[in-house]
Amino acid sequence: MQNTITQEFITSPNKQQLPVGSKAKNKVLFQYIEKRLNKIFFEEINSSDSIFKKVSNNAIYKMALFLSGTISRSCAIGIAGETASGKSTIAFDIINTIQAFADEYCINNVITRLNTDDYYYDRSEMVKAAGSFAEFAKNYDLDVPEALELELMKKHIKQLLFGDTVYLPKYDMSGTAIRRDNVTKAVPSKIIISEGLFTLTEKIVDAFDFKIYVDVSHNVQKARFYERAQARGLGDSADEVYENASNKAKIYIHPTAMSADIVLSGEADRAAYKKFINKILSLVEEIHHNNISLS
Repeated sequence: MQNTITQEFITSPNKQQLPVGSKAKNKVLFQYIEKRLNKIFFEEINSSDSIFKKVSNNAIYKMALFLSGTISRSCAIGIAGETASGKSTIAFDIINTIQAFADEYCINNVITRLNTDDYYYDRSEMVKAAGSFAEFAKNYDLDVPEALELELMKKHIKQLLFGDTVYLPKYDMSGTAIRRDNVTKAVPSKIIISEGLFTLTEKIVDAFDFKIYVDVSHNVQKARFYERAQARGLGDSADEVYENASNKAKIYIHPTAMSADIVLSGEADRAAYKKFINKILSLVEEIHHNNISLS
């Protein structure tokens, strides 16, 4: 799917009920937050340069559940999109904006990132046998979900959501295909966020509470890819790499947009993303920092 998603906004469903056991005061708080979120999202998606291409009918409802404390556990966010779509940039902007807010209010363990690329299988022995990574890559496809141990990533996300500390793997992207396990300590936090090509594919998609797809036009995506290829010195192999990545994206990545709660524009101004996130954080500040009372 390339630049084919039409803009739409559907308010959260009226018939859904809050989880059993919610008290009346929490229900009022939930309804207040949902109303405020609807306004924030509505204004953004109807702006001339909106960061959104789609917001599902359930995304705001779920967000209100978490922000109101109706769901008290951590939440997991998965971001997917094809190569050079802008997903990594968006993920880091989200992380940095939220972390700046947390630092201002001395909030600990607010967000933890899992890098999907770190779950590529170790293929270092195959690289050695082939003589180089370039030769290895001729017979081994890195642009398919099966190249990654997504089951392990899903396990780690679930462990973090249930309050366990996890030691994450680290994959060497320099061309050795080495993956070292149990390298990076990840502590439970309020938000678990992951981004990558295959973050919303079948083996792992149900690990996430919020599923985000980053869509970009073909021309912009291709220009970004070749700019990156030049910086990485791919040379004459850039065309072959791009063709394979594009073909595999049609099979494995584009269809995952259908399961996304939110589709973002990979061409929107980075400042616009940060501005929108800060509007959500302002609501969080109002609710929690100022100890809002809605009884």
